[in-house]
Amino acid sequence: MKVWVEVRDDVAVLQIDNPPVNGLSHATRNGLRAGLQHALDNPRVAAIVITGTGTVFSGGADIKEFNTPAALAEPNLLQVIDAVEGSYKPVIAAINGVCMGGGLELALACHYRVATPNASMALPEVKLGLIPGAGGTQRLPRAVGADKALRMIASGAPIGADDALKSGLVERVVPNTTFQGVLDFAHEVADAMPLPKLRNKAVQLPAGIDAASFFAGARVQVGREARGLTAPLKCVDAVEAAVLKPFDEGLAFERQTFVELVQSRESKALRHAFFAEREAGKIPDVPEGTPTRPINTAAIIGCGTMGSGIAMSFANAGIPVTVMEMSQAALDKGLATCRAHWESTARKGRMSMEEVERRMALLRPTLNIEDLKDADLVIEAVFEDLAVKQDLFRRLDRVMKPGAILATNTSTLDVDAIAAVTRRPQDVLGTHFFSPANVMRLLEVVRARRTGKDVLASVMKLARRLKKVAVVSGVCDGFIGNRMLEQYIRQSLFLVDEGASPQKIDAALAKFGMAMGPFAMYDMAGMDIGYAIRQRRYAEKPHITYSRIGDRVVELGRLGQKTGKGWYRYEPGSRTPIPDPEIDALIDSYRKEIGIRPRAISDEEIVQRCVFALVNEGARILDEGIAQRASDIDVVYLAGYGFPAATGGPMFYAQTVGFDKVIKTMERFAGNGHADPAFWNPAPRLRRAAVEGHW
Repeated sequence: MKVWVEVRDDVAVLQIDNPPVNGLSHATRNGLRAGLQHALDNPRVAAIVITGTGTVFSGGADIKEFNTPAALAEPNLLQVIDAVEGSYKPVIAAINGVCMGGGLELALACHYRVATPNASMALPEVKLGLIPGAGGTQRLPRAVGADKALRMIASGAPIGADDALKSGLVERVVPNTTFQGVLDFAHEVADAMPLPKLRNKAVQLPAGIDAASFFAGARVQVGREARGLTAPLKCVDAVEAAVLKPFDEGLAFERQTFVELVQSRESKALRHAFFAEREAGKIPDVPEGTPTRPINTAAIIGCGTMGSGIAMSFANAGIPVTVMEMSQAALDKGLATCRAHWESTARKGRMSMEEVERRMALLRPTLNIEDLKDADLVIEAVFEDLAVKQDLFRRLDRVMKPGAILATNTSTLDVDAIAAVTRRPQDVLGTHFFSPANVMRLLEVVRARRTGKDVLASVMKLARRLKKVAVVSGVCDGFIGNRMLEQYIRQSLFLVDEGASPQKIDAALAKFGMAMGPFAMYDMAGMDIGYAIRQRRYAEKPHITYSRIGDRVVELGRLGQKTGKGWYRYEPGSRTPIPDPEIDALIDSYRKEIGIRPRAISDEEIVQRCVFALVNEGARILDEGIAQRASDIDVVYLAGYGFPAATGGPMFYAQTVGFDKVIKTMERFAGNGHADPAFWNPAPRLRRAAVEGHW
C-alpha cells in the first residue's frame, strides 16, 4: 500500500507511504487517484488532506522511471494533479517535512497548503538538467511572484516554512507535534467556495519593472551562474511563459521543454551523476548495518591551509576538534585563518557572529601530542614526506587511545607503508580531503590492505555528517584523482612542448567546461607542490617520459599566484591571470633545446589529449581494482576536480562519445609521434567496454 486513506470525522486523510522519500512512482500515483476518488464518493467527507509519512511529504517523481514505460503509465503525474485541482471538495496539502520536485507540484495543485515548521520546499529539477514538468514553472510564479519563483526554480534551492508563509506559498504553519492543526484548518475551509486555484491567479512581477526588462536581466544573471548548462536558462523561458501566456499554453510549453530536456545528453549526464553519488557510498563487502565506531571528538595535526580547512569542516558539523601544531606562531596563524573565514561568512549574512564564536570554541589548540590521546579520530595533515608521516604515526600509535581511528591526509603516499609502522594497522586509513577542505565536497577514503571494515564504515558515515561526498579508493600512487591527474598534467605539458600556448590550452579546456584550465589551476595550487612530486617521479619512474618545461618555470622562482608569477603573472591583490612574455620566451627556448618545431594544435586535439588521458588511466585504475566502479571515478572528478557536470564525468563522457571512437583517437595519438606513445595503448578495461558497450 503506497497511500493510506483514513477518514477522521469529516476529513479524508491521504497519506503517502513510499519510503525512503515517498516518491511519486506509478503505484503511488495510482494510490493517490484511488484515495481521492474514495474521498469524493464518501458523502461524509467535507475536505481532503494529502500528507506524507514521517518527515517527508514527497521527494517527487521517481527518476528511475524516466525514459521507461512506468513514467508514462496512467495515471501520470499530470493526471493526478489535474484530478486534485479539479476536486469539488477542498484539498489541503499538509507539508510535513521534505517537499521536493513533483511533491511540491502536487502541493501547488491543492487548493490550500499548510506546513510544519521543519518543512523544506524546492523544485530541484534543474540539478538534473531538467525543468519542473508537472506545472511547477506555471503555478509557483502565481503563488510567490515571478522573482521568487525564478530564483527557486533556476537554482533548485529549498526554502523553509517561514519563508514559504511570508511569500504566500503556504497559508499557515502548523505545529508538527500534532495533526490537530491540520484538521482545524481543513474544517475552516471545508465550506469555502469557490475553491482557490493557482491557475486562475495572475503572476506578479517586481514593482516598477516590465516583463521584457525583468526577463532580459534574469537571463544575464542566470546565464552567469549556469556555467554552460542549458536547463537554468530554460527555467527562465518557462517562467516567462507563465507571465506572458495563458495557463494552459504555458503548461504545454513547460511540458514540451521538459520532454526535450529529458532526452538531452546534459540531463542524462546529470542524472548519471546523481545516482553515481549515491552508489559511491556502497561498499560490496561492507554492507549497510556494519557496526561503526563513535566519532564524537577529533584531532588534526597540522594547521596550515589543509589542516585549518579540515578543522573547519569538523567544527562546521559541530564536532569538537583539537588542533596541534609544532609552533605557537603556526598555531596562531591557522586559528586566525579559521576565524577570518567564518567572520567573512558572517559579514555576508550567512551566519551570526554568535555562531562564529561557537565554532571557534570547538577548536582546541595545542602544541602537545599528548593532548590528542582521547580523540576518537586523528587526521594528520603534515608535510608530504613518507618518512615524516611514518615517524608521526609511530608516535600516534603510542599516544592514541585503543580504538581511535588514525587517518592520513596524504594525497599520493603509500598508506600501507604508513599503517605498517603501527601496532594497529586495522585502525589506519587515508582521508584525502581536497583544498579548501571546508569547501570542497570530495573526500577520497583510502582503504589500506588491513583497514578494518568497521573503520571504513565509520569514516564513510562521518563523511555524510561532514557533508562530503566520499569515494573509496585502494592504495596506489595518487589514489584515484591525483593518479589520473598526473596523466592530464603530462599531456598539457606535452602540448606546450609541441606548440600550444598555456593560454590556448586553458581556453580550450575552459570552453569544454572545466572549472579552470590546467595552467591557471597550477598557479592557483602552487607550482612548488607539483615540482616536488615530479622530482620524486623522475627517480621512481625513470621509464616514463616527462616534459621538463614546468620545472624550468619553477626554477625561475615562479610558484604561481602566491609569488605573483607562475605560468601567468598577477597584479598585486589580483587572481586574474595575465599572459607573460617571459614565459613565451622560456617556452621558445625549451622547444629549441629539445629539438621540437612548434605546430598548430586544434582545440579538439587539446581536449581529446587531456580528457582521454584521464579516461585511459581511469580504465587502468578499474583494471587494478583501485576504484570500485567507473561511476566512482566520475564522482571524484565532478566533486573534486571541476570536471564539467554536463558531461557526467570522464568515464561517462567516454561512453557518450563512444568507446570505439575513443580507442581510435588514442591509437591515432600513439601513431603520430607524440611523446610517450606507449601511454596511448588502450587499457584492457577500455577495450572490453568497447565490446560490451558499458564499463
